[in-house]
Amino acid sequence: MGVQWRIVLYATDKPIANNAAQNAFQRVKELNKLLSDYDPESELNKLCRLSGPGKPTPVSPPLFAVLKRSQALSLETEGAFDVTISPVVRLWRRARRQNKMPAPSRLAEARAKVGYQFLKLSEQNRTVELLKDDMRLDLGGIAKGYAADVALQVLKAHGIKRAMIDASGDLVLGDSPPDSCGWKIGISSSGAPQAKIDRFLYLHNMAVATSGDALQHVVIDGKRYSHIVNPHTGLGLTDQSRVTVIAPNGMTADSLASAISVLGPDKGIKLLNQKPGTACLILRHENGKMKSYESSCFSRYELKRNQP
Repeated sequence: MGVQWRIVLYATDKPIANNAAQNAFQRVKELNKLLSDYDPESELNKLCRLSGPGKPTPVSPPLFAVLKRSQALSLETEGAFDVTISPVVRLWRRARRQNKMPAPSRLAEARAKVGYQFLKLSEQNRTVELLKDDMRLDLGGIAKGYAADVALQVLKAHGIKRAMIDASGDLVLGDSPPDSCGWKIGISSSGAPQAKIDRFLYLHNMAVATSGDALQHVVIDGKRYSHIVNPHTGLGLTDQSRVTVIAPNGMTADSLASAISVLGPDKGIKLLNQKPGTACLILRHENGKMKSYESSCFSRYELKRNQP
């Protein structure tokens, strides 16, 4: 999925640990072949080539599950989260490489192909229909979390319950390590690259994901743009931010971190407060200063000073 993965686990012996980890990594590779927008032969890209108006296309259960959850979040966020965003994401990737804003005509052409309302799912037939020509899908804001959830399920099927799946910083956590009440997760109060870790979360049987632009951004004509694209404008976000979301599973944490980055603090926290078991921390540069926003229950997951 274009990022490094790591598994930390506790097992009764090394052969059990190795076998479980190898099976989990193999399952992630299989899901990559289904969900990747980089692999031209992935099921996702084949769907984009085969489907179109009047062409409902059967898809695998994993792909359908991810698209179904994506559509639900798109409805909740009024399109702030939208997996049909690929045409403008590809255009924006090129703009970042060339350090040049996309031509207005090309941006308008790409935006015309974007809109979650043009993605039609049939749960009864497990089919997907793209209601406009030349639509493309991008699951970059949700697939990692889904795959990490599945990887943890694979470990559990092999008897491994104490485990952490690390998908390049998106974490899915099983039971606590031995002699501990949770996995100790470090975060920073600063949005700067390589910032000092000064806050700690204590989590188990949950997930945490972070979305931000500290490492991936571009300055064009003196203006800083994120790699995170706003589906409504087709351009990278301009409000420097980092969003950390705690949720019951990786798919929820991953997708909410992406959605809240676009929604902003007020709408993002309002959305989160409707979802049990979730919390978030939002850091934003405002008027030259770092400002922090937290959902009401975020602090309950923080490591207390007298804990190990």
